[in-house]
Amino acid sequence: MFKGGNKREELLRFLKEKAGHASDTAVQELKGASFSVYLFYIKSICDTDKIQEQLVKPFFQLQDETGYKKYICSLSGISELEDRGQALKDLMRGSAILLFRETFYVLQLKKYISQGVKDATVETTIQGPQTALSEDLGTNLNIIRHRYHKTSLTVEENEIGSVSGLGLLLLYDKEKIEADILQGVKDKIESIKASQKIVQSAGEIHRMLTPREKTLFPVFMITERTDRIALNLAQGKIVILIEGSPFGLILPAVFFDFMSSMEDLYQPYWVSRFLITLRYLGLFISLLLPGLYVAITSYNPEVFQVQLALGIAGSRSSVPYPSYLEVLFMLIMMELLTEASIRLPKSIGSTATTVGGLILGQAATEAGLVSNIMIIIVSAVAISNFVIPINEMSFSMRVMKYVILLLAAMTGMIGLVIGLMGLLLFLVRLDSFGKPYLKMFFGEGSKQ
Repeated sequence: MFKGGNKREELLRFLKEKAGHASDTAVQELKGASFSVYLFYIKSICDTDKIQEQLVKPFFQLQDETGYKKYICSLSGISELEDRGQALKDLMRGSAILLFRETFYVLQLKKYISQGVKDATVETTIQGPQTALSEDLGTNLNIIRHRYHKTSLTVEENEIGSVSGLGLLLLYDKEKIEADILQGVKDKIESIKASQKIVQSAGEIHRMLTPREKTLFPVFMITERTDRIALNLAQGKIVILIEGSPFGLILPAVFFDFMSSMEDLYQPYWVSRFLITLRYLGLFISLLLPGLYVAITSYNPEVFQVQLALGIAGSRSSVPYPSYLEVLFMLIMMELLTEASIRLPKSIGSTATTVGGLILGQAATEAGLVSNIMIIIVSAVAISNFVIPINEMSFSMRVMKYVILLLAAMTGMIGLVIGLMGLLLFLVRLDSFGKPYLKMFFGEGSKQ
């Protein structure tokens, strides 16, 4: 225990310096006739009702120093602090710290929020935490603080949208964040506040923060997973939460982030590396296979073995139009089925699209509109696209494959190579708040 001299003022300064920067940190002074006490607690993870009932009300009811000290010592779960480092740890884990004269007590008053907390539905994992963000800022902050206990976690409150006026939280680790990135984000948020726009979701903030208004690839990540948020905070990134949206915005974000799943952290090393390899393989199949099929069948059939080339030519003998129209027709049908599965009610969406896809593929083949191999190619492209773990990157690649298909239809394999090199050059030029888009790792948390 700390006693004598300036120990009281010393710990007061220490706690305010280490934890007072967060907007949800409460420092409360209770003044009586002959003595006073200080209360420290984190509002988002402490049960404020219990603090009022067990600590504040008895203080004003007893109004006696000796009686209040006896009452404090009689509380269940109360303990005296021996180390100020431990005091910080207890504070960040949901305890209330009571400063009484030169003696400091810690009382476990952690708040658990279960109402409104749902499981992750967009970024699902087999192992690992299943908790997702909710539409309430207080609930989200509670969940994140239970996962990220560092005292350097800074929470800044703000308001976004001059019309909607929704609450916004800016979260970052002040020991890891780069000052220029933080200032750039704050300047962007201030510019959004000045504009006469309605903001209702993390996706809208993503579009407003993006340097280029019309862009294809996401440079910030939208997530619902609290474990991903905690990981990115440890890597020195910024998290933006908005009132009424069950998704958070993580920035900066690089290409590698969109191809990684939280499942990679929970699987054995070689299993996770195998899964990452599968994702990149699926990315290339989804991006290049339609254009590759058109380029080979229309310009370079000699690439295939004779038997395979004759088989493809035989299956296409009844198709009345060029291969690029065949591919385009089936890809558009697949896009329509994918969109239908999203818009239909969940109870019938998967069934309707599965049956629709089977009927459409069989009927198109029998009618001579597409070849048999085209059904295989479109199915492989659709399955490969679903392997990409983050939807924003998946949507971008769905669009990009049509650009490569067009180039391949115009100039064959040369167009395919030009499209791939052009995509690579475009990604090299991209950055996310100054961070190169094709940088493989970001922050200290990735060094593992």
